[in-house]
Amino acid sequence: MDEYPVQATSNREEMTKLSSVEQTQLILARLMEGGQEDDDTCRELDSLTKLLNDDVEAKEKEQSICDVIDDVCLDTILGYLDMRQADSVRGHAVLTTSAYLKAAGVKGNDALRKFFFDRIQRGNYDDYIVAFCVAAAIFPIAPDQTAEIFLTEGFLPSLDPLMRRKWKSRKVETACLEMLNAASMNSQCRQAIQKYCTDWLEEVVDQDPNELAKAIHSADPDIQVTEGSIAMRRHSEVVQNLAAVILAKLMAVPSAQQPTDGSEGRIRQATTSIEDLSKMFTSMLLKDSENGKRHSVEGLAYASIQPAIKEEISKNKELLKTLVKILGDAPAKSPLTYGALSVFMNLTRYQPAQSEEEKKMTQLKAYADAAGKLASPNPLNDNDHVSERCKRVFDVGIVPVLVTHSRHGSINSLNLIVSIIAALSVTTSLRGQLAQQGAVNLLIAACTALPDSESQAKHTAAQALARILISTNPALVFGGTRARPQNAAIRPLISILPPDPAAETRDLLPTFESLMALTNLASTDDDTRATIVRTAWPEIEEQLLSSNNLVSKAAAELVCNLVQCVEGVALYAADTPQAANRLHILLALADAEDEGTRSAAGGALASLTAYEDIVTGIVKRRRGVEVVLGLCKEASEDLRHRGAFVVYNMVACEGDVGKTARKAIREKDGIEVLKECAKSSRRAQVVEVTIQALKALLEQD
Repeated sequence: MDEYPVQATSNREEMTKLSSVEQTQLILARLMEGGQEDDDTCRELDSLTKLLNDDVEAKEKEQSICDVIDDVCLDTILGYLDMRQADSVRGHAVLTTSAYLKAAGVKGNDALRKFFFDRIQRGNYDDYIVAFCVAAAIFPIAPDQTAEIFLTEGFLPSLDPLMRRKWKSRKVETACLEMLNAASMNSQCRQAIQKYCTDWLEEVVDQDPNELAKAIHSADPDIQVTEGSIAMRRHSEVVQNLAAVILAKLMAVPSAQQPTDGSEGRIRQATTSIEDLSKMFTSMLLKDSENGKRHSVEGLAYASIQPAIKEEISKNKELLKTLVKILGDAPAKSPLTYGALSVFMNLTRYQPAQSEEEKKMTQLKAYADAAGKLASPNPLNDNDHVSERCKRVFDVGIVPVLVTHSRHGSINSLNLIVSIIAALSVTTSLRGQLAQQGAVNLLIAACTALPDSESQAKHTAAQALARILISTNPALVFGGTRARPQNAAIRPLISILPPDPAAETRDLLPTFESLMALTNLASTDDDTRATIVRTAWPEIEEQLLSSNNLVSKAAAELVCNLVQCVEGVALYAADTPQAANRLHILLALADAEDEGTRSAAGGALASLTAYEDIVTGIVKRRRGVEVVLGLCKEASEDLRHRGAFVVYNMVACEGDVGKTARKAIREKDGIEVLKECAKSSRRAQVVEVTIQALKALLEQD
């Protein structure tokens, strides 16, 4: 650090009077001096982070504070990333390092590279530990720069003799493996690790830590052997577990490209299978080992990508309960939380639905990739197997834990939680229990909490909400003293009414499910119905004209419920061309090919014809009366009931409207139609309303 005539001060108010460069020098001096409490060190690091961030934003400055951060200062900052520092100090040091790299730019990248290789070239254990810890910590925040360092020619091969040394340091091994673990998230680094490190990683995983300890103890009982110690010359269980996590990543996540230099055979000759690694992680978790918990969960998160591992984990009830407990106890926004959620997401994930064209393209791609061997889909990934896994996951009490984590977790965690709940909601038998355990409130809150950039997650949450509300009595979810009103569910449901414009194929299932859920909500009270009309009518009206019969029927069923409120009736009764056109569409739906659509439209007409303006509109409409009488001729008694009720409402009108309606119905042979309707009906309600309509028609005007 360059020398400046700056007087040392510990007074925070005095610090603010100094320039940013002077403040930086004082902070660095205190950090280099050391000996402070962890809280004080964290405060100093935070102050330096703020100065670095301000330096980036400052447009006019005489001197950048990065100019006074020389190699010695950077060495001090990066030294706080050492695994032997407290976790809190390391966390704050990561933020400071990130701010420095952003502020220093190319100079910072060069300084980082120099620091790393200077430490490696010194060749002692302390320097190895610091270098590896720094690389592991920086990989997530500066992946490109760190990957470039990691892939430097000759570096990875040099790890082999280091890790195969006869006298081992547990901390060096752990730091090195932490670095490899972080690097394995990068495709190119993963490929390099496969090439140079697979052999000794497998040696670490395969050896029995107890075997040599027993041999040493039997030869000389006075020797005190600790796990992973130099005396033992073996790897600790934690080190083995971390090596297993790296191998799991190499096996579960394919590299972007396979090598073509003849080393392919060597890379693929792994003797440890993903099943072996999964059993190792499971064993560690069931032993309730605190030390290896995070790495075991991370390993399972990668291993459970494989269908066979998914099935094995889901059938191990003790393991599932352990994972739920780990998730429940894990701090919010922690790697442990994300890892456990990833396991459950893998277990419950359904394969995306494919159109026939997409299925053919997938088959052609699989055929090409397999060099002429057509690979069939793994049956363990089919919907039946996923559904059974979802039931097993639900049975161990995952939902209340997800509800708790959803309130305080990160956006990434909330994404995973939404995906898990959405998968569970596919199974109809679970929907009522999902609602009871708080999934509805979780999904409504998620739709609000997720930013617009997470459009897919918001869409998934809304669709899961729709599924649950289709099968659940709204009064049981929103009634009583519950704080969240029923209307809070309407906006998320409306958001998935139009087909997703970003989707490559047009998926109408979310639209259908949303309409069904809104229909269920609209069956409750006028306030809900009015809210749906005000906020969603244009989208609902568009779905009435859908070419898909199921969507059109669902929209008609929703309209049938909406016209029970004044706002719904006004859409059809107003003296406007738009209202007349809506009535025309409803009459057309009452004459549609699909029986369910005719039934829904007939129900809507039965409610609307209580108003004279609607009756007048039907009479004026060409074939309007014929469509209504057509309902009375249906084979279904329910449809005949609707038709007879519409006719009764029309002929029972008073004044000129009633006269006109009765005349029009008589002219269309309505009396004979109603007589036949009464004869063919067996239900008292149908017969009664038909007779009442006949009486009104037979009376002389």
